[in-house]
Amino acid sequence: MHDNNHKKNEKSTAKNNPLENNSLKNNPLENNPSSEKELMRLQVYLAHCGVASRRASEKIILEGHVCVNGQVVTELGTKVSSSDEVTVDGKKIFLEEKKRYVLLNKPAGYVCSLADEKDRQVAADLLKPKYSERLYNVGRLDMYSKGMIIFTNDGDFAAKLSHPSSQLEKEYIIETSQNIPEDFPEKFQRGIRVDGTFYKCKTCQILKPRKLKVVLIEGKNREIRTVLEDQKMGTKSLVRVRIGSVNLDALKPGDSRDLTQSEVEELLALCQQ
Repeated sequence: MHDNNHKKNEKSTAKNNPLENNSLKNNPLENNPSSEKELMRLQVYLAHCGVASRRASEKIILEGHVCVNGQVVTELGTKVSSSDEVTVDGKKIFLEEKKRYVLLNKPAGYVCSLADEKDRQVAADLLKPKYSERLYNVGRLDMYSKGMIIFTNDGDFAAKLSHPSSQLEKEYIIETSQNIPEDFPEKFQRGIRVDGTFYKCKTCQILKPRKLKVVLIEGKNREIRTVLEDQKMGTKSLVRVRIGSVNLDALKPGDSRDLTQSEVEELLALCQQ
């Protein structure tokens, strides 16, 4: 009877412990037992270390860039604790205690990625003289666009702001190379289909014959430029001047500042998730 009960307890323990239940023979976590309470999913761990957002961290894991206790891990369900040694491309990462929320006025000519295979200037590098934490961008601006980008090492904050359901407004000021037709704002607000993709802004207003103010909610890749090109207008300048309740104001190109606690709270409150 005692042996049968012991076997039942073993089965129960294995079922409730995700590390014991891992089918991999060489589980890199086996030699580092931790309580269930301390464990977190690997992509969440990476986000809390300031590597990237959760979604971007999943891609990094799947591509084989992450090692746990010396072994490459590509399973998104893997769980780790602070006692495990986690590396990304050979560099050890640590949980960051201080959460950063930074606003950068991105100049033209910088790309929004952690690294660029074409060796172009990276927007995150502008923050390195001021911040020791590894910060990543929430959303993107294309290389030739300017203005507001938020950087953080808080994965939950990044996920909430970047999720399509957040309905967070982004406001842009655009200068065109041709005069803007009077009916363009109404067209863009109703929606314009280009090469099978439907583009629709929340509001569009002509400020001058060659100057527009556009407010987007979701914002697809190069949306404004694509729509203008489709309507036979070139883009001379595109600047993002507002994200939610936060404005660019007098922040100069290349400069950055910490978001205030109230600004962070207001942004989260605006996310309709």
